[in-house]
Amino acid sequence: MGAPHVLEKVVLVPGGGGIFDVKVDGATVFSKHAVGRHAEPGEVLRAIEQKTSGR
Repeated sequence: MGAPHVLEKVVLVPGGGGIFDVKVDGATVFSKHAVGRHAEPGEVLRAIEQKTSGR
């Protein structure tokens, strides 16, 4: 099992029209609209980890 995930801040912003976008430091790491489907289990977390691992 890996290390626990630690984020300094998470902000949820209500949207409309079924929009589900996940951004890290202003960069979109997942967009339901762009890919045309809901995220698979673990997909958003992996995208966040990939974005934050280079810090």
